[in-house]
Amino acid sequence: MPEHTSRLKGFYKLHLAERRKKLASWAALDEGESQALEGGISIADADTLVENVVGLYNLPFAIAPNFIINKQEMLVPLVIEEPSVVAAMSNAARLVRAGGGFQTSSTEPVMTGQIQLLDVPCLDAAVNRIKALKEELLAELGHLHPTIKRLGGGPLDLEVRKIEDTLAGPMLVVHLLMDTRDAMGANAINTVCEALSPELEAITEGRALLRILSNLSDHRRARAQCRIPFGVLSGDESEGADVAQGIFEANAFAVADPYRAATHNKGIFNGIDAVALATGQDWRAIEAGAHAYAARDGQYRSLTEWMVEGEELVGVLELPLAVGTVGGMTKHHPTARTALKILGNPNARTLSEIMTAAGLAQNLAALRALVSEGIQRGHMSLHQRRQQAGRDH
Repeated sequence: MPEHTSRLKGFYKLHLAERRKKLASWAALDEGESQALEGGISIADADTLVENVVGLYNLPFAIAPNFIINKQEMLVPLVIEEPSVVAAMSNAARLVRAGGGFQTSSTEPVMTGQIQLLDVPCLDAAVNRIKALKEELLAELGHLHPTIKRLGGGPLDLEVRKIEDTLAGPMLVVHLLMDTRDAMGANAINTVCEALSPELEAITEGRALLRILSNLSDHRRARAQCRIPFGVLSGDESEGADVAQGIFEANAFAVADPYRAATHNKGIFNGIDAVALATGQDWRAIEAGAHAYAARDGQYRSLTEWMVEGEELVGVLELPLAVGTVGGMTKHHPTARTALKILGNPNARTLSEIMTAAGLAQNLAALRALVSEGIQRGHMSLHQRRQQAGRDH
């Protein structure tokens, strides 16, 4: 039986039909799942998803080979329009293979909902009353999402924050922490926040206004790490050491300077967003939370760390990453379901880890290009290929 490896040498050289056939064999796709790669939804389907539909807009669906994540071979599905990203990510994943692949982890899928309370007569007294009644309040919420509770999730905790200096005056903010299991959790969180707010109004003698999830899901984080021997970063080990040092120094620039950090982190999301789109995730929510996390100490910084340890380059990416593998577009879009099958039908935590590994791979590719040959060399050659293809048609 042939080895089930994501190291697909020459995959990019194959004709489109051959690539499709190879992917279908690798991921055991049936005819319907393979067909879903050609667009997925009809105009009638689209009309049930959003308002005022007049058409469909397609983007390329590609595969990044070469990934090993937690010792498991993976092909990573990407939906993206930007040239060079797929090739760069695939090449970076090939380099990381030499160090054993990506190691990933994640926290429990805990989301945060916020309830804003205004006109509270005494903030301190209200805080104390909420804390005293916390367990009772949480117990009253468990019935709202029986499926999530049956799967081991549900409301976990209440946190209370005073914000005393705002344009609208002092306010109290209650954070509801809820384990949403394999759902992204927005609808579940919003439902529970709305159910809890009348009780909080009575307890605090205040007025509840906003009752909604926060996309800064800092209790729900994913982490990826990789180690790359100097020898695979360049033609020889001494040159590789220079590349590794350059990547460390470039990352230090992004840690210190928000102008550089914005572009640095955009490159990370070339990888994360592409997987998010392929698997039907809310990439806008993912980006909003991660960018807020990048500024958590008051300055916007790089999301990655790159270090030189011995004769290896070590990279780490950790960020809030709330995704779902049940409900939402994963339920309604056949291409998203096919993408998840290609990934082995992961749960939400595993999907977030895969996406983080993709982001770290893309960051490695961009930094390596920047400190060695320059970013434009590969990028512009692919632009030229696209322009030539346009002329040929």
